[in-house]
Amino acid sequence: MGEGEEIHVAEDERVNISLKDLSKKLEEFAKARDWEKYHSPRNLLLAMVGEVGELSEIFQWRGEVDKGLPNWEESDKEHLGEELSDVLLYLIRLADICGI
Repeated sequence: MGEGEEIHVAEDERVNISLKDLSKKLEEFAKARDWEKYHSPRNLLLAMVGEVGELSEIFQWRGEVDKGLPNWEESDKEHLGEELSDVLLYLIRLADICGI
């Protein structure tokens, strides 16, 4: 959730985790780095908006995209997955901080 920091999962490993468990892991991740003081609702929302911008850039100039992204390179799909993950993690953290 910080620049260049990620929670890694083995490439082909499928993980079943609840939103509550993921929220707890994100809380522990922030505590371990002393980031809690920065994780206000406003700051998390602004960070998430930045990630949505990065996600939007992937689709910019592509026109309409077919379901399943059949004409995309695997590297483009991987990049999309990374940006979707960033947005999801900020959304989960924001919901937790807001008590939702």
